[in-house]
Amino acid sequence: MEKKKFYITTSIAYVNAPPHIGFALELIQADVLARYHRLLGQDTYFLTGTDEHGIKNVKTAKEQGITPKELADKNSQKFQELCEVLNISNDDFIRTADQKRHWPSVEKVWKKLQGNGDIYLKKYKGLYCSGCEAFLTEKELEEGKCPIHQKEPEVVEEENYFFRLSKYEDRIRKAIESKEFKIVPQSRANEILGFIKQGLEDISFSRPRIKLDWGIPVPGDNSQTIYVWADALINYISGLDYASESELFQKYWPADVQCVGKDITRFHAIFWPAILFSLKLPLPKILFVHGFITVEGQKMAKSLGNIIDPFYLVEKYGKDALRYYLLREISPFEDGDFTYKKFEERYNADLANGLGNLVARVITMAEKWKNQNGKIKRKNQNAKINEIIEKSKKQHKKFLDDFKFNEALGVIWNLISFCDRYIEKERPWELKNQKVIADLLILLTKIADLLQPFLPETSEKILKQVKTQKKVPLFPRLK
Repeated sequence: MEKKKFYITTSIAYVNAPPHIGFALELIQADVLARYHRLLGQDTYFLTGTDEHGIKNVKTAKEQGITPKELADKNSQKFQELCEVLNISNDDFIRTADQKRHWPSVEKVWKKLQGNGDIYLKKYKGLYCSGCEAFLTEKELEEGKCPIHQKEPEVVEEENYFFRLSKYEDRIRKAIESKEFKIVPQSRANEILGFIKQGLEDISFSRPRIKLDWGIPVPGDNSQTIYVWADALINYISGLDYASESELFQKYWPADVQCVGKDITRFHAIFWPAILFSLKLPLPKILFVHGFITVEGQKMAKSLGNIIDPFYLVEKYGKDALRYYLLREISPFEDGDFTYKKFEERYNADLANGLGNLVARVITMAEKWKNQNGKIKRKNQNAKINEIIEKSKKQHKKFLDDFKFNEALGVIWNLISFCDRYIEKERPWELKNQKVIADLLILLTKIADLLQPFLPETSEKILKQVKTQKKVPLFPRLK
């Protein structure tokens, strides 16, 4: 019997700046889901990458005195390094500046959209937000400003190719309402449906090459450059080699889950389904939308000097400590706050005193028993312990299926608390009852199993200590 497939993507990170903690959150959330579905025995494919074209990158490169390609190469490399540093299990990394892998799929999509009558040329005057890399309508502005970047858009007048987004309005709305295309959480789906209700307008899919020559030329018209969203969104299928409709593409499309931040929901919930409808391709099954990370209540911004560097956090506290904080402290669906104080409190309370202390206590007792009485026998399992483990596994699965990473971790920490109470009640350190120690070793094994998608390195360390019964500190307490 063929294994069920699971295809998951993150959005692709913009390379006008090195990675910050916000994209680390998205990578880690997607990684948990990828690891979880692999553990379920599913044939999992996990794609991430970088978005390298567009005006912002050209401006940043100019400010740094380098070419857009040099900027893209430099920062794309940092995002690839971030995947390694965070122990992300992605199967592939796509770059939109990759002319061999990405460009052919974009060109194929363009020609198909054009062939279906969904691309046309027209003169246009509109409000352009350089932060969004998008034209905005008056109704999208708040007090005359872009609601995301809090800047007045500039008036731009030019001749561009347009995509007939309005043609797909009803089909997109019905797909969202029927959950054929499910947006999680529901509050984000409601926002999108509210936006669609106001009426969709056709959108610009190119810019004059004289204004933007860093990007993919429009097939058959070198005077125009394919505009960012008609280029960037295609990565989800170019990463599967859509250009040749390869075995990879046939096997994994449609995406089962696409993870994005709330600022780009509209592009993924409206533009992307419309493109797929025109291409006659199935829609992704779920669009999972997360919020922003604020820093001490403020939005992260270079101007405020409060950008949190994930590389620094991993170097100082360890990758699993960062993974834990982002998954436990930050809501999967809403904005969450980062402070060093909260980070260190979580680390000491949950990782050092909670998990780390439990593992150390149990392994110490097991090692002492083994040295004095020989190997611990774990034959007849305690029925009550089994019942608690099974209940925890069911809750853990339900929360993971619902993208509630923080609550799934809560289930594991409830199990840790149960172990602490069990130790205090049964007092196995008096070495009178090997069954209690055997129970605790079984519980540690299950805790490690449940931790696998979240803290893979820690899970492995716990399993090794259970096997060898040799204690190695997991999370040294912070001073």
